[in-house]
Amino acid sequence: MRVLFTGGSGKAGKHVVAYLAAQGHRVLNVDRVALGHPDVADLIADITDSGQMFNAMSAYASGEELEDGKGHRLFDAVVHFAAVPRLMLAPDNETYRVNVMGTYNVLEAALKMGIRKVIIASSETTYGVCFSDGEVDPKVLPLEEDYDIDPMDSYGMSKKVNEVTARSFQRRTGADVYALRIGNVIEPHEYETVFPPLKDDPGRRRRITFSYIDARDLGQIVDLCLKKDGLGFQVFNAVNDTNSTPQPNAELLARFFPNVPLSRPVGEHESLLSNRKIREVLGFKEAHDWRKYVK
Repeated sequence: MRVLFTGGSGKAGKHVVAYLAAQGHRVLNVDRVALGHPDVADLIADITDSGQMFNAMSAYASGEELEDGKGHRLFDAVVHFAAVPRLMLAPDNETYRVNVMGTYNVLEAALKMGIRKVIIASSETTYGVCFSDGEVDPKVLPLEEDYDIDPMDSYGMSKKVNEVTARSFQRRTGADVYALRIGNVIEPHEYETVFPPLKDDPGRRRRITFSYIDARDLGQIVDLCLKKDGLGFQVFNAVNDTNSTPQPNAELLARFFPNVPLSRPVGEHESLLSNRKIREVLGFKEAHDWRKYVK
């Protein structure tokens, strides 16, 4: 597929772009900073500029496309990751502006121009635990996609609004628009520093309900979304199968969420931010369990 990917130079994006390119997709990375991947072309553009996004949707995906004489053409799919990536990186109103207007511009340009598959990066922060003020309990565990998301921070709010915007555009166009509630992204080199301390201090992962997503497995999830047609608007949690801590759920729940009810039984180490839907609907099979890399 010819895929326009926004934010492919970021922490998560660079791994997903590399995965998609390795799967044979022709990817154009649209970002404010070039990625420089040997198999991926870069287009420097700003998602908060609507005109630039409309222009980008019919851009050449590589220099090779100049040779076939077919001219400008629409992409088969758009993957939208570009954003202010977390709270407290920019002023709250700027985070909200960039994330909300940027996503609106990408969705509008792609779908009004006739692209029939758009995947956007939402966030685990929409569940209202991660960036909340103080220690907050979720209403129920495990966290699944039908949860009444209720963030209180500008980043989480922007992602909730983006899901509503995506659903509205899907309803208008009938295209496939999938939103990924992406968990804490772990790059390969981070295992040796992030995970060992959790053996003695799992509480540092409470705000993300102990979950994680390997950046390469996130690439697989995006690829599965590209290949799965006909679902309309969908939200998927994008996390690995298990918690990022070695303690069993019985211990974690009793210690950190003693007052939170369970909607169903959970496995001994099953991720409390559930990925059941991507396994059942998309066929996701994780390749990078953290236990492969950490004793």
